Amino acid sequence: MRTLFKNTIKTFVIATLAVTTVTSCKKALEEKPYSFLSPNNFYKNESDAKIAINGVYNVLYSWDLYKQPIWNMTMLDDDHVSGADWFLGTSGAGNFQGYWGVDGPWVGFYSLISRANVVIENVSNITENIDPDIKNRIIGEAYCLRGWAYFQLVQLYGEIPLRDKSLSADPNPDVPKSPVKEVYEFIISDFKKAEELLLPEGNPKSGEPGRVKRGVAKAFLAKVYLTMASGSLSNVQISVRGGQNNDIYTYTKSVVAGLEGLDSREYFKLARDKAVELLHDNEYSLFTNSWKEIWSKENRNKKEHMWELQSLAGTDLFTNNINAYFSAYSTFGRGAVWFTNNHYKDYEATDLRVLEGVKHNYQSTTGTRYYYPSWEAATYKVVGGVTYNNNGTTDDRAYVIKYEDVADQTIANSDAYIPLLRYSEVYLIAAEAENELSTTPSDDAYTYLNEIRSRAHASTVSGLNQEEFRSFVLAERAREFVFEGIRRFDLLRWGIYLQVMNKIGTGQDNISKVRTEKHLLFPIPIGEMLSNKAIHENNKFW
Repeated sequence: MRTLFKNTIKTFVIATLAVTTVTSCKKALEEKPYSFLSPNNFYKNESDAKIAINGVYNVLYSWDLYKQPIWNMTMLDDDHVSGADWFLGTSGAGNFQGYWGVDGPWVGFYSLISRANVVIENVSNITENIDPDIKNRIIGEAYCLRGWAYFQLVQLYGEIPLRDKSLSADPNPDVPKSPVKEVYEFIISDFKKAEELLLPEGNPKSGEPGRVKRGVAKAFLAKVYLTMASGSLSNVQISVRGGQNNDIYTYTKSVVAGLEGLDSREYFKLARDKAVELLHDNEYSLFTNSWKEIWSKENRNKKEHMWELQSLAGTDLFTNNINAYFSAYSTFGRGAVWFTNNHYKDYEATDLRVLEGVKHNYQSTTGTRYYYPSWEAATYKVVGGVTYNNNGTTDDRAYVIKYEDVADQTIANSDAYIPLLRYSEVYLIAAEAENELSTTPSDDAYTYLNEIRSRAHASTVSGLNQEEFRSFVLAERAREFVFEGIRRFDLLRWGIYLQVMNKIGTGQDNISKVRTEKHLLFPIPIGEMLSNKAIHENNKFW
């Protein structure tokens, strides 16, 4: 596997030299053709096609996306995150425009879309010296990556311009924003095309680790349907544990702007059917021995890791700094991000996601030994004859292990892999959608949910009504995917983001959770507003 990845990295580097890259993380989007070499002297054979599609993936490694901005702006803005105020004082406190990378997601995703458009247009015309299966796969990858980029953009910005051609084919820079429903229709079309063209996991022609496969397109198609269904659902309630006292609060959900009038039941059925279809494909499976094995270097790209951002120690381009911010041991002494004590208390005592997934005993770079949590001193204060410290306040930091197993924790930019899609989410999509299709949870809904619960050694669930099951799945997703960039999107699609955040007010470690209507969407970059004359106003209140 490592040899394959090294070969992929080598090709990525070649692609980097062959394409125009975005050179500044702070530069607003300038719509220029991110063309590869001229179609007249490139796109001649299979090798050219592979270099081109690697250039699309290359955008993921930029300072606009996974070097930091995309995970900073999505992972730090939810009800369960806490951390150092010097790091969470911007995105984590709702001050999006105070963060240097605020334009990153827009710039990065549109750069990816531009490159995908070039691949779709030009690889389709290669007729010689290319394996037909590889040709289709590469075009399918471009469709999948483009659909995924638009899926991120519509959730982050709402109405957005749809660019389905390269700027060489359509040089007009002035493209108006499309309604949210039209954007989702476009995304669905892209994922369906990708599903038809991509090869299944395990097929020898499906490509190296880190590439999107057929199952990835299916899973994201199910997730899009689920997002549309939950976002358009009206007149239902959902309960969330939170506030200052960590009590259960029940909210009446709001319909997500732009999704009004959709047939929620139809989209829940589409989500359920596509998720179940993928479960029956048996291309992936869950890790079941321990929670820690999911996050070990040895298990990267295996079993439930459907799509991960690849990294490679010792390189500059193919690294990121998420390990330094989210791990207990850090170049900062200790990490800058942890989850709240209230969220920790939402796990059962037997749940491996806190028993193994949280760092209970650790040592900082200064040599000080710490334990967590302070109220479980009998278990964690003295371990193996060694005494650990916790002052009962600022030392209560629930660090996750998800990004700590890297080649060298003493450097800021490491080879941490970032999960972009895990198989466990397919089970929870199926559970959530199945519950919404009947007045009481079905046996199938419990089966899908308890598959994830049992793997974590948590108690199985039964005897819930529809609202209770709905609320439980939302909480289960938070327990399963903490710090994987999912929670904020879950609160938004259920229309309860503002209520949940404002119920907290000022959270743990004095991190502000106060939000207003403008925080439902990110601001469109000023550079785009100036260059695209078809966009007449920014998102509301920005």
